Amino acid sequence: MALSPTATAARRVFAAASQSSHQGGAKTWKWVSILLGFPSVAICMANAYVKGNAHSHDQPPFVPYTHLRLRSKKFPWGDGNHSLFHNSHANALPDGYHHTRH
Repeated sequence: MALSPTATAARRVFAAASQSSHQGGAKTWKWVSILLGFPSVAICMANAYVKGNAHSHDQPPFVPYTHLRLRSKKFPWGDGNHSLFHNSHANALPDGYHHTRH
């Protein structure tokens, strides 16, 4: 199947462009990552840090809802009442926060 001279020239142009853009594409994404990606992540980290420090770290009042903090059986570690990753400041036990109980 013979192509017309115009189609052959267009084919060569597109083939050359795709090869050069393939090699240049990695370079473009590298610079996009450096110039846009890393500063964006740094700005988001700074925003989270500032907003995290602005909030007070007071505990919300304990409300003993019946559907939360159910213990049908003891946990197999510790005293059986604390979850594996228990945070005494943030996680309440069935009868209240840990430090207010003592």
